[in-house]
Amino acid sequence: MSFNDLKNRNVGSQEYMMVDIEDYPKTNWENFKQVTKRTFGGELFVGLGIVFGIMKDALFKDDMHTVQYPMEKLPISPRYRAIHKLLGLLESGTNRCIGCGLCEKICISNCIKMDTKIDKKSRKEVVEYTINLGRCIFCGYCAEVCPELAIVHGDRYENASEQRAHFVLKDDLLTPFDQIAKQFEYDGFGAISPDADNKIKKTPLAY
Repeated sequence: MSFNDLKNRNVGSQEYMMVDIEDYPKTNWENFKQVTKRTFGGELFVGLGIVFGIMKDALFKDDMHTVQYPMEKLPISPRYRAIHKLLGLLESGTNRCIGCGLCEKICISNCIKMDTKIDKKSRKEVVEYTINLGRCIFCGYCAEVCPELAIVHGDRYENASEQRAHFVLKDDLLTPFDQIAKQFEYDGFGAISPDADNKIKKTPLAY
C-alpha cells in the first residue's frame, strides 16, 4: 500500500472483509451449545499445546523464563536510585563524609539529619547521620550535591519492614570495614565523570 492510499479518506473505495456474526443465543439450549462449541474448539488445544511446550523446555531442557527470586535477581542499571550507601576511604576505611551538611540542606523531603562537632584536632566530625527512608523520595539530590562522593545510591532495593525504626539505621548504609577493599568507585547517579582527573588541577595541601 502506497502513501497515497493511506491518505485516501474515501471509506467507500476501501476493501473490507465482512465477518460472519452468528445470531445471539435466545434459549438455554442455544447458550449451552455455544459454550460447548467455544470450550472444545481448536483454540483451546492450541493454547494448551503452547503451555505444555514451555513446560517441557523448562523441565527437560532447563530453559526457564522466570527468575527464582530472591535467590536470583535481575541486574539493574548503575544509575538506579535505590537504598543509599555511605562510602569510605580505601586507605583508612573511615567515612568520606566531611560533615558539610549539603545533603541535609538540599533534601526536599527533609529526611536527612546530621549532627557534627569539633574534635581534638579542630576538625569537624560527624557524630550522628540518619536517613529516614520512610520519608525519602529517592530523588538523588543528596548524591548529586555531595562534594566528596560520600553518599551514593546503591543497588539494594528491598526496603520493606514492619518497624519504622528500620528506616533510620545508619549502620545499614555504611560500608563495612572488612569490605573496604572490595568497594568499587560508584559510577551511577551522582558519580564523578570518568575524565575528572584530567579536569582537576592538583594543588599542594596546606596541612
